[in-house]
Amino acid sequence: MTLTIARSAETTRFRAQGPRQLDEIAGRYGLPARLRDEVRLLSHVMPFRVNDYVLAELIDWRRVPEDPMFQLVFPQHGMLADHDERRLAALTSDGGSRLELKAEVRRIRATLNPHPSGQMEFNVPSLDGAEVPGMQHKYRETVLYFPGQGQTCHAYCTYCFRWAQFVGDADLRFAAPGPERLVAYLRRHPEVTDVLVTGGDPMVMSTERLRGHLEPVLAVDSVSTIRIGTKSLAYWPHRFVHDADADEALRLFERIVASGRHLAVMAHFSHPRELETRVVREAMARIRATGAMIYCQAPLIAHVNDEADTWHRLWSAQLAAGAVPYYLFVERDTGPYDYFKVSLPAAVDIFQDAWRRLPGLARTVRGPVMSTTPGKVVVDGVTDDSRGRFFQLRMLQAREPSLVGRPFRAYYRADASWLTDLELDTETPADIDAAVSGFTRRPQKESR
Repeated sequence: MTLTIARSAETTRFRAQGPRQLDEIAGRYGLPARLRDEVRLLSHVMPFRVNDYVLAELIDWRRVPEDPMFQLVFPQHGMLADHDERRLAALTSDGGSRLELKAEVRRIRATLNPHPSGQMEFNVPSLDGAEVPGMQHKYRETVLYFPGQGQTCHAYCTYCFRWAQFVGDADLRFAAPGPERLVAYLRRHPEVTDVLVTGGDPMVMSTERLRGHLEPVLAVDSVSTIRIGTKSLAYWPHRFVHDADADEALRLFERIVASGRHLAVMAHFSHPRELETRVVREAMARIRATGAMIYCQAPLIAHVNDEADTWHRLWSAQLAAGAVPYYLFVERDTGPYDYFKVSLPAAVDIFQDAWRRLPGLARTVRGPVMSTTPGKVVVDGVTDDSRGRFFQLRMLQAREPSLVGRPFRAYYRADASWLTDLELDTETPADIDAAVSGFTRRPQKESR
C-alpha cells in the first residue's frame, strides 16, 4: 500500500492525539473540514485517541472516509442516532451551558449499553463479603484482571465493547489499584487456572508497573496460564521493539515462561493492514522468541472487515507470522452497535467462506462467536429439517460448566444479529433452556 503522505523514518516515540489535535491531524493528512468537525462533535460521547503510527502507517488517506482503518479509529456520522447527533450539535453550536452538554452526553452514553452481557451485575466477585474492584470472574477457570494504570490504549477502536473504560466516569470503570486482592482471591479459588490481564490495554503501562501486577501472581501455584489482552501489536508495535523498556518487557515475558506458566499474548488484529508493517512483524518475532504464544481475535464489524476475503487474508497473515488464529467474534450489543453489526446469517457465510480456504494449521479459529451473558455461543451453521430452518448453536464456554460443548438450536431469522434476537427451538434441553432463554426472544409462533 502506498499512501499519499510521503513516509519518513518511522516515528518511534509514542504521542497520543485526541480531539484537541484534530486541526493538526487535518492539516497534516488532508482531512476535510466536514469530517474533522464530525469527529470533534462525536468525540464528546465516543472516546477518540490515535497516534502517529496509526495515522502514518495504517490509514490510507486517499480512501477516507471509507478506508477501513479510518473507520476503525475515527468516530463519524452514523455511529450515533440522528436525533442524538442533532442534539449534540445544537448544544455545542449555540453556546449552551457546559452542564447541559455534560448531562446530554451522560444520557446518550447510558443508552449505549456501556457494560454488555451482565458484566456489572453478574461478573464481579466477592472476597470476605466485599466486591473485589477491578476483577471479573465469569467462567470457572478464568479470572479477568483490570490493573488501574492500564485502563487506556495506544489508540481507541470505534467499536470497542470496553469503551466505558475510557470516558472518565468512575461508575462505569473496572480498575484494580494493585494485585493484592487478586492474589488473595486466587488463593481462595484454586479452580482458577487462567488470569487474563486486560483493560484498556496492560501494555500501555511501563514494564516496571506491569511487573508489579504480574509477578505476585507467579506465587500462586494453581495459576498455570497468564494471558495479556492487548491491541498494542496493531496500534503500537514499537512497545516491543523501540520503546525504552521494550527489552525489559520481553525479559519479563521470559521470566513468566521460565516459571512454568503458559504466557499467551491475546493480540487484537481487526484488519490485514495491521500486519503489513515491518515493525509489527519484528515485534511478533521478538515476543515469540521469549517462549510466549500469540493468539489472535477480533469481532466481525461492518465497514471494516465484513468480507470473507478480508478474514482469509487476516488469518493467513497471522499464521505466516507464527501466531494462532483464535476467535472471530460477533460484534457486541454496545456502543455504536447498529453501525457495526452484521447479521448472523451473513456472519456464518463470511466465516465459513474464509475458513474453507485456509490451510489446516489456521483452522484453529472459531466463530462466529457471541460473548453473551450465559456464555460464549458459537453459530456452527444453518440447518433445515421438516420442522423448519434453524441456527445450529453450541456453548463454547458457559457460566455453568456442565453446559460447555453442548449443542442447541434456535429458529432462523434473516435479520438476527445477537442472541436476544433468537427464539430457542422448543426441543431445547431443559438445562440449556434455563440458562439461555432469559436472554432470547419470547416465543412468537407466527414468526416461524
